[in-house]
Amino acid sequence: MARRPGTRSGSLVAVAFVAVAWCGCTGPQEYVNNGFKVGPDYCPPSAPVAEHWIDANDIHAADAADLGHWWTVFNDPTLNRLIVHAYRQNLSLREAGFRVLEARAQRGIAVGEVFPQQQDASGSYSREAVSKNSAGFTPAKPFYDQWNMGFSLAWELDFWGRFRRAVTAADRQLDASVENYDAVLVTLLGDVAANYVQVRTLQERIRWLRQNVALQQWVKDGVERRLRGGFHANILDAHQAVSLLEQTDSQIPELEISLRQATNRLCILMGMPPADLHNMIGEDRIPTAAPEVVIGIPADLLRRRPDVRRAERLAAAQAELIGIAQSDLYPALSINGTLGYQAANFKDLFSGKSLDGNVGPSFQWNILNYGRIVNNVRLQDALFQELVTTYQNTVLAANEEAENGIVTFLRAQEREGHLDKSVRAAKEALKTMKLQRDLGGMAVAFDFNRYALIAQNLVQQQDLWAQSRGEIAQGLVQIYRALGGGWEIRLDGGPEMPPEPPSPPMLPEAPSLLPPALPVPGVPPPALPAEKNRPRP
Repeated sequence: MARRPGTRSGSLVAVAFVAVAWCGCTGPQEYVNNGFKVGPDYCPPSAPVAEHWIDANDIHAADAADLGHWWTVFNDPTLNRLIVHAYRQNLSLREAGFRVLEARAQRGIAVGEVFPQQQDASGSYSREAVSKNSAGFTPAKPFYDQWNMGFSLAWELDFWGRFRRAVTAADRQLDASVENYDAVLVTLLGDVAANYVQVRTLQERIRWLRQNVALQQWVKDGVERRLRGGFHANILDAHQAVSLLEQTDSQIPELEISLRQATNRLCILMGMPPADLHNMIGEDRIPTAAPEVVIGIPADLLRRRPDVRRAERLAAAQAELIGIAQSDLYPALSINGTLGYQAANFKDLFSGKSLDGNVGPSFQWNILNYGRIVNNVRLQDALFQELVTTYQNTVLAANEEAENGIVTFLRAQEREGHLDKSVRAAKEALKTMKLQRDLGGMAVAFDFNRYALIAQNLVQQQDLWAQSRGEIAQGLVQIYRALGGGWEIRLDGGPEMPPEPPSPPMLPEAPSLLPPALPVPGVPPPALPAEKNRPRP
């Protein structure tokens, strides 16, 4: 009986739809709506985002302006140079860049699976010998040559969307690798700025401590001069002055350790071995910026932060793996074919009589898999739900980081204002004590301990004041890091290197708190320690 054209292909389609209906995982209507792919289509998950910031009334909350070069708000050329060095040389960022190339190559592999998966060309030559004891032995030709040349093809049709979903998953993995690069870049820029602020804060704290040491050295020398001159002083004052001086001086090495650790960290961030950065960064004031910051609204975190977008892209890629796992429930439909030539003589190899081959459809269906395929679908779905939860948790963490940065920035400004007033009051107290000493002269007992305590309190308040100003800058850095600012610099090739200054910046010496030395008959005035001669870290 004659077979009508198309009957065989129509039968395969019918079998396929029967398989879809019989398996019951993806109905025919859903299969068509999904673009002829089994499994669920991905929908972006919702994420918990607040409508406004907690301190929205205390900040300039508007649409964020240019966060791509946020560090420039400090107007600090040294920080700008450090940012450029880190962007060009940081090894962690380079690692993330290679991961992008890896993901791009993986995508190319996935695209190749859409086309015939097996395409092999083969050829061989052999000299054959027939056993004399075999049934087909011919005495006239016990030996003969065999030439073979062939080509084979196997193409599993993407009937269930397995390979198309794999390409989509690879696209989303590539997106996630790019977002990971941006996240590393945002972290890098924030770390450079935070460590730079720490360096400047430590430098200023060390300057105040050295000034305090010089003051207490003057107090100690004054007490000793009075003892030697027989004026109003006692040995207890001398011992107390020495103890206070040594205790204050001992704080400098501790801060110098922290300073060296901060500069070492800056070196690593710039992709270089630890080195003395004093010639590169010198000494300068703690970076400052405007008291207001433009931060937009919380929903901007979903749009700006690379780590949030990366978490969402990973969940999207995993969603495709559910459909790939479900495709194992259905028969794999393939087209297989071979084309070859066989001949005893090479000259006859490519003649028409030497041609042989075959072509035809086939299917392979994993049955009696004892629930392995179904449980793999459940596994991929559970992994998807885990990544969705990770995405939502990443959004919450981003909100927390931004809120922490905002409250640090705002409250540190309040703290700095109170400490500024405290420093001013301590200076006035020190001036009052100095005036009392000048009016009393050498014949009147002068309370050196009280004078030293007032001076020490001044420097302690100055130390706290320096820390508070550093905290303001750190809070601002934390805000910009939490908002995901800075990754845009890769779009324009990175920031340009600012011109090198003629020499590292140096702050002028802080005004001395030391009053003039008291003249004591017969006793030479002490040599005050020069700040500029003290070793610097």
